[in-house]
Amino acid sequence: MESLDTQELTIKLTPKHPWSDVLIAELSELGFDSFVDTKEGIQAYATVSLNTNELLKQTCLNGEHDLEFEVVTKVIPHQNWNAKWEEDFHPVHVEDLATILAPFHDKTKAKGLVVEIQPQMSFGTGHHQTTWMMTKGLFEFEALPENVLDMGTGTGVLAVVAEKLGAKRVLAIDIEEWSAENARENAERNNCKLIECKHGGVDLVDGEEKFGLIIANINKNVLKAQIESYANALEPRGVLMLSGFFSSDVEELVTFSAQFHLTKEKEWSRDEWAGIQLRSSN
Repeated sequence: MESLDTQELTIKLTPKHPWSDVLIAELSELGFDSFVDTKEGIQAYATVSLNTNELLKQTCLNGEHDLEFEVVTKVIPHQNWNAKWEEDFHPVHVEDLATILAPFHDKTKAKGLVVEIQPQMSFGTGHHQTTWMMTKGLFEFEALPENVLDMGTGTGVLAVVAEKLGAKRVLAIDIEEWSAENARENAERNNCKLIECKHGGVDLVDGEEKFGLIIANINKNVLKAQIESYANALEPRGVLMLSGFFSSDVEELVTFSAQFHLTKEKEWSRDEWAGIQLRSSN
């Protein structure tokens, strides 16, 4: 039987910024389940079955950057991870537009649209700059397109916001089965009836269904590998919102997207992170 124990990696980073965010983004793609921000870096959690020493070599800790770090690993016996999330998850305010909170938070202090998320192990509580930017970006539409695709949905927070802002159909996809299930649970928690959550990859959108808006908050390399599929799945003059990369990556992504008839309309930035809105010219 596979052990339910967990590895806790306490990683001290000098400098902490922007490397703590970089490392979280990288480790989330390598099988790490959850993260806690600390004063000097992060704590990252993974099952004991993962060879974390080898995985760290695939991140910004690979010695190619001007970055000093220390890693301390310990094994934690199986515990109630929901209680751990409750300890570390604080409400997120996207200006006065929306409040992303958990079931145990005081809703009387919420502002704007209220989205209730039980994060479990999934990415997307609104704390990360990219989720915050994409949430704000959804509010900038005069009218949200009726058919929306949320790739890499995580907790489903952006799918929930999309439905609450008027989308008539939201397809939420995640490559992790437990994320797709978490998104499904959060859609129900927010009384959303128009969200369909699926477990899988970009191959699920290579069919005939077209979308007026596609949201993809993943990372630069995955986005570049999938942009052609997104472009093919857009309705004429459809919109593609991308995030999960740094401000320094914007020009590269805009140039790369142009070959698929996608033109930049907007750009957002928050700390070192960026997001862009592209429109299809087809």
